[in-house]
Amino acid sequence: MEAGKNIAIKVPLYVWEDTVAFYRDKVGLPVTRELENSTGFAFGSMTLWIDRIPHQSQVDVWIELFDDDPDAALTRLGSARRDELEPLTDVTGHWTSDPAGTVILLRKEQMASPG
Repeated sequence: MEAGKNIAIKVPLYVWEDTVAFYRDKVGLPVTRELENSTGFAFGSMTLWIDRIPHQSQVDVWIELFDDDPDAALTRLGSARRDELEPLTDVTGHWTSDPAGTVILLRKEQMASPG
């Protein structure tokens, strides 16, 4: 198992714009991608996503772990499968969490297509 390439801070609607501005303007992280409800920043070798969550009242941090066999890794961790959290499109893996409640995307790393 190894660290993935993404970390997400799930932010309530009322502080989303200020949080994006903080990382962009005060911290000085370069914006790498902008979506309707998410802004991605270069964060070392990772992407830091600031996600706008309209019906959330507190901040959550979500992380990503890679494993060649996500099903076996989930069993090794002894963590509950939490795939209801967000749809996993074109991803081999599962949502789970650590004992403190930090959400983890445990997935197989997709290899770049040749060509």
